[in-house]
Amino acid sequence: MRKWMACFAAIGLMALPAMAENRPVVVELFTSQGCSSCPPADKLMHSLAERDDIIALALHVDYWDYIGWADSFADPGFSARQRQYAKTGGRKMIYTPQIIVNGQDHVVGTRPIDVADLIDKHRDRPVTMTLNLARAGDQVMIEIAPARAVSGPFVIQMARYRPSETVTITRGENAGKTFTYANIVTDLTRLTNWDGQVPVTLTATAPGDLPVVVLVQRGDGLGLIEAAARLR
Repeated sequence: MRKWMACFAAIGLMALPAMAENRPVVVELFTSQGCSSCPPADKLMHSLAERDDIIALALHVDYWDYIGWADSFADPGFSARQRQYAKTGGRKMIYTPQIIVNGQDHVVGTRPIDVADLIDKHRDRPVTMTLNLARAGDQVMIEIAPARAVSGPFVIQMARYRPSETVTITRGENAGKTFTYANIVTDLTRLTNWDGQVPVTLTATAPGDLPVVVLVQRGDGLGLIEAAARLR
């Protein structure tokens, strides 16, 4: 990180570092604007989004679009991610609102006490690697190093999200209601694989000023999230 900051200073750029030594817990909410059960979970995301020790990500799915309202944030890739999580976890069904904590444990998104318990569980896990981020213009520099013996494979992924957006819904189960959504994921990109054995440094392109999240996740990007960091 010092090396990057010195380089940025030399070329007149501002470096904005983010480190995952404290390891924020990643909370993924699978939700839909067309789901009448989802608003309480969407509201919970606002409180989670305010916390520095949590990276809250709302992934809007498209499989409820047929009931009368097409979710304006939905991405079929997020629906596929949820299905793959279910397959990896040996579950036959998917549902909304569903929360996945650190890529491993799932819970109904309308159960805040259960969500809090899972967050506490994952916060207490030992740190296995460090993850440092810095931004220079549209480029994000990523540095990952094992903090102890750790075996892969891992997938390094990058997400972008919009912190807040308000939508008025005119059809479907939530017709006539207006909701403000938090931390709406716009894209989730697979950057590279990593074996976890030696430090790795890479650069990713992230144009614009949306927050950036980097995840280091076990298996094929659907297992335990070992490290995460964010640049707001």
